[in-house]
Amino acid sequence: MDENRARRVVDALRERGIPAHLARPAYAQSGIQVILSDGREAIWDTDGTAGLEAQVMRDGVLVGFVPMIENSEDFDEQQVIDAIARTDYDQPIATQRRTAPPSAPALPHEGGFFRRFREGFRER
Repeated sequence: MDENRARRVVDALRERGIPAHLARPAYAQSGIQVILSDGREAIWDTDGTAGLEAQVMRDGVLVGFVPMIENSEDFDEQQVIDAIARTDYDQPIATQRRTAPPSAPALPHEGGFFRRFREGFRER
């Protein structure tokens, strides 16, 4: 996923109260990290494939996954945001809810005031 697109998705998820962060592993493309309430984290779309999928990790160990969402290679940003928000991580193989749960209070965007300076004015 393009870094700027990933950043916009993270910002939109945080506005919904979802604790999302920009994931930039050294070995892969940018993606989205969603912190789950039980100590797990979902890492979305860092493998360079066209479709939207995620790995669910706990302490660096794979404990579940979100299979590639059908037709997600053609999703726009709003569809990506909705798909991530609707994901139910309760089972090892996560599923999509019909509707997203109600939004929680918004979380601040990451980086604050110095975000554009630190990131070299790459944000669009």
